[in-house]
Amino acid sequence: MYHMFIKSIIKIALVVATWNVAAALPARASELIMFEQAGCTYCQRWDREVGSLYEKTAEAHMLPLRRLHIREQSQAGIALTAPVRYTPTFVIVDNGREVGRITGYINDDAFWGLLGTYVTKIAPEFQRSKLERSSKI
Repeated sequence: MYHMFIKSIIKIALVVATWNVAAALPARASELIMFEQAGCTYCQRWDREVGSLYEKTAEAHMLPLRRLHIREQSQAGIALTAPVRYTPTFVIVDNGREVGRITGYINDDAFWGLLGTYVTKIAPEFQRSKLERSSKI
């Protein structure tokens, strides 16, 4: 009788431990990582021109934004193709691997254009749905 109780306790402990480990692992979905640093004027400009709008866009639903300090590259939990040297740098991640990179920020038109190119590489249906929305307007 006691051995059945102990087996039940062990099973519960294993389930809880597995759940905790899974919760600690980085997500393997697509995301946009912004590497930045204090005093970066182009990071501040991006914040003013794009940052306040980003979360409301279709791109944000596909590529949620995660912001990291440039010195936290090793903590990103992804396979970077090369070290990030300048801020802002936007790394497009799919399944834990870098699939694209936008280095620097010029203006919102350039940012959205470059980001759109990478998004359609990850999900070609995104371009079709975007075209369908624009044709209805």
